[in-house]
Amino acid sequence: MAHTCRNCKRTFATELELDLHKDTCTEGQLFCDECGERFAERTATTDGWHYRCPTEDCDGKGIGDDIHQVENVRVAKQ
Repeated sequence: MAHTCRNCKRTFATELELDLHKDTCTEGQLFCDECGERFAERTATTDGWHYRCPTEDCDGKGIGDDIHQVENVRVAKQ
């Protein structure tokens, strides 16, 4: 069974390979409510606990506050 990364669509033979890939995937995984940018998790944190939007002029911070996992973001119809 192939294991596919949701962000970049690469496939891996094992779940372990996929899990290791997720740590370095360059496709966007997080979304900032403040500025609307999408970015990789590794650019938003250095310790895995405190998150801040990497966009220069944005004050977005905190998982679940201003920053959300892309899979949890919904687009509202206008």
